[in-house]
Amino acid sequence: MSRRTKRPARPAVPTSCPCGLPGAYAECCGRYHSGAAAAPTAEALMRSRFSAFAVQDGPYLLRTWHPDTRPAGIDFDSGMRWTRLEILDTADGSAFHTTGTVTFRAHYTHGGEAGSLHEQSRFSRVDGAWVYLDAIFTE
Repeated sequence: MSRRTKRPARPAVPTSCPCGLPGAYAECCGRYHSGAAAAPTAEALMRSRFSAFAVQDGPYLLRTWHPDTRPAGIDFDSGMRWTRLEILDTADGSAFHTTGTVTFRAHYTHGGEAGSLHEQSRFSRVDGAWVYLDAIFTE
């Protein structure tokens, strides 16, 4: 008889979107996660990737990662909860650009302790779609 290890449960799908924009998850980042639409800007992709971390949507994160920097998989920390996203600055990243950057602060709790991650992410287009390339951690 084999032993099964219990996989940590994914967080419940939220009603409001974790990305910080007003609106329901299904009409905001949820539509990107489901594949119903593609993020039209680097900022929209950044917001949708934050939401994907919040709801632990590994396939979406991998799908929106540049093929040159994409990891083989994603392991979520069961004690980490992403709570809030602040977009601090954007450069380029619109429908008229092929690259863009988004500087943000992502807030979380881990083991009951609050923290934040301050980062400048770089995005580029691959086959017309925005993808995450890499990041510079600023703190």
